[in-house]
Amino acid sequence: MAYSNFTLDSVETAFQLEVVEAAGIFADTVPVAPSSHLTMALAKKTALATAIGTEKARSELIVADILVELREHFDCRISFFSGIDFNVDADNELTSVCDFLVSLSPRQSLLKAPVIALVEAKNVDVKQGQGQCAAEMIAAQRFNAEKGNDIPRIYGASTTGTEWQFLKLEGKSLHLDLDIYPIQHCDKILGILASMVKQKV
Repeated sequence: MAYSNFTLDSVETAFQLEVVEAAGIFADTVPVAPSSHLTMALAKKTALATAIGTEKARSELIVADILVELREHFDCRISFFSGIDFNVDADNELTSVCDFLVSLSPRQSLLKAPVIALVEAKNVDVKQGQGQCAAEMIAAQRFNAEKGNDIPRIYGASTTGTEWQFLKLEGKSLHLDLDIYPIQHCDKILGILASMVKQKV
């Protein structure tokens, strides 16, 4: 079983999570203004990615640009990885490829702990990515602990590129923000991602 086979319900059952659903979990985060480069890139690419209509296009044309911007916001003191194997716990089926991982390590040539956030790109519905993202967050929690670099919270996002939904894992509590953030509020999306890096929410 790969991450993509998990649903929110199966993750909750398999890992004995307490799922807390609430609107506005990330609402109070401070927006981060996108650079002119990102603003122009999204203006060109968002409609194209939507027209192509695949997860790959949304990942490459929208999500990757936002995560590059996030890395530059922190002066490259963090790293992010796209489409890499994240095989953490085969016995519990926490294996397979993740769309995007963000690490607090500046090392870009090798994934190092702590992994702070995971982003799953979906084609048409952010709800499709909730279970997959949650399973990857549990894997990140275990990966960090095994590497002796544990952190209090792991974050996640399920996104179509044009819509973003965010999650937070603290111990056995999985918090799901019911708010959906559109790409038109890119400053808010960047602010939430930045707050995740800072462990501020």
